[in-house]
Amino acid sequence: MTEFLLSVHVLVAIVTVGSITVAASMFPRVALRAFGSGGGGGSSAAGEGRDGRSEGTGTAVLLHRVCTGYAVAGVVVPVFGIATGAQLGVLTDAWLIVSLVLTVAAAALLGLAVLPGQRRLLALAEGAAAEEEARPVASRLSMTTGMFNVLWAVVVVLMIVRPGSTTGA
Repeated sequence: MTEFLLSVHVLVAIVTVGSITVAASMFPRVALRAFGSGGGGGSSAAGEGRDGRSEGTGTAVLLHRVCTGYAVAGVVVPVFGIATGAQLGVLTDAWLIVSLVLTVAAAALLGLAVLPGQRRLLALAEGAAAEEEARPVASRLSMTTGMFNVLWAVVVVLMIVRPGSTTGA
């Protein structure tokens, strides 16, 4: 049973967190491209999608949907992680507790800063805002996304190294 729980935990983490990490990292640059191509309004040199949005805005919307959808699915990761930890008898190990705290911090950062920042940038791109107005929002979003990514990188290292673990390497 432990192998099954661990396999689901790792596979879902790779698919969900990996997708969020990539999509969220690409988002600010792609969203700013919407301003460079004329915003969400009329036609542009880069072309329009079927929904009348510029390619940059359409791609940014898609990246935001990826982040949002996989964030919801990502709830499975700590659920199976805790179940695996219970099976291994390591729920009180420091490395696991720190990993859980960092996971909660990453989830809070995603839900309270990254996703709202993406929505804010999309609203600016679809409105009549100038690129100069959007650039500081995109910069903050890039920084926040980087912090999210670093938190996950630390969690991955803790999961692999398991400092102080007595369950073997």
